[in-house]
Amino acid sequence: MVRKDFLCAWFLALTLPAASQEVMFDEVFADSTLRIDYIFSGTNHTQHIAVDQLSKTAGWYGRRHKLNRLPLEGNGQLTMVNQATGDTLYRHSFSTLFQEWQDTEEARHVEKAFENTFIVPLPKHPVDVIVQLTDSHRRVQSVLRHTINPRDILIRDRSTETPTPWRYILQGGDPRKCIDVAFVAEGFAADEMNDFLAMCDSSVTALAEHEPFRSMIDRFNFVAVMPVSKQSGVSIPHEGLWVDTPLASSFDTFYSNRYLTTLHLKRLYDLVTGIPFEHFIILANTTVYGGGGIYNSYNMASAKCPRSKLEVIVHEFGHSFGGLGDEYGYGNEAEPMYPADTEPWEPNLTTLVDFNSKWKDLLPANTAIPTIPDGKQLTTKVGVYEGGGYQEHGVYRPAQECRMKINEVKDFCPVCQRALKQLIEFYTEE
Repeated sequence: MVRKDFLCAWFLALTLPAASQEVMFDEVFADSTLRIDYIFSGTNHTQHIAVDQLSKTAGWYGRRHKLNRLPLEGNGQLTMVNQATGDTLYRHSFSTLFQEWQDTEEARHVEKAFENTFIVPLPKHPVDVIVQLTDSHRRVQSVLRHTINPRDILIRDRSTETPTPWRYILQGGDPRKCIDVAFVAEGFAADEMNDFLAMCDSSVTALAEHEPFRSMIDRFNFVAVMPVSKQSGVSIPHEGLWVDTPLASSFDTFYSNRYLTTLHLKRLYDLVTGIPFEHFIILANTTVYGGGGIYNSYNMASAKCPRSKLEVIVHEFGHSFGGLGDEYGYGNEAEPMYPADTEPWEPNLTTLVDFNSKWKDLLPANTAIPTIPDGKQLTTKVGVYEGGGYQEHGVYRPAQECRMKINEVKDFCPVCQRALKQLIEFYTEE
């Protein structure tokens, strides 16, 4: 049930600075994972949140420190509070495909529902969980508050289920201390699984060629999860091709030919039950160029496209892991994703409403704002260049070129590198 009476109070509480008192993991959480499935639904101007089901597994592989803090705001937040004291125990931020869909023409005419799944450490005592979704102005639009009792008999224990076949691709250390990334095979038949494993190796190599991943790769674990597909390939609706795969993924998301996603988040989480993971990279068995990345949701990329290992996978991981925004512009929409009166939460985009909170400290002396591009030279020199967040005007990016803008530049710009480094440190340093 949506508790609208909590809307203003909880919005104020959640946007205040994080509590200074550190939450001690072992005091309030068990070494287990709680999975919460939700349904988000609505139109272009309505949002509804409903609990679907809950389950648990042994082992928690997420962070065990800074539990009540957020590294990035995201387009939504989940907060767990102690039911007895009201203390914030755990916070998580995210973005969703549902909220992207709300900006489409289709959302003006029909109501749709989207699956969304989150994992949190299993509390030892009853808690309240608050989920809130925001709009493009960073205003809270919908809030759900519900109680979870860890002794609830309807929380399904999946600890004894046989996991999907998996193996380590690269192990930097203890999964409880590292950032655990799961490569998931999509559309690979049994006789193609060696191809998938080779593509996982190539993808890790590609990520490790980019800073700050190059110098911090020992803080990551990468595992390969190998569900066998009934059919080979993925669906391409605009070609009339529909394929039976574990995640039922397809191109043409929101009628955009190259936007490759899955709507089946519960299937995705089912595939990694009992496997140490925090983030997803889904490798799709296709030579067609495309992909998609959603912050703290998943990254999907064409696995067999010749350009994909250095371009799509790394770029989309910038979205799904790093919360970085796209730095290119298509034009000026009637309802822009980044309104002129609102500072984006993404660390590499600004509308100049609150530029002090972004990369102003990295600007060379006497840098003009906006900065004039230097002809056709491909440079990652820091400035304030107009064009980003899919808009040609009103949104500014930190470099003339960057891995978050074009494929011809190999590196992330200094601003994106700093943002990624800070995020890795947040997850791995006490």
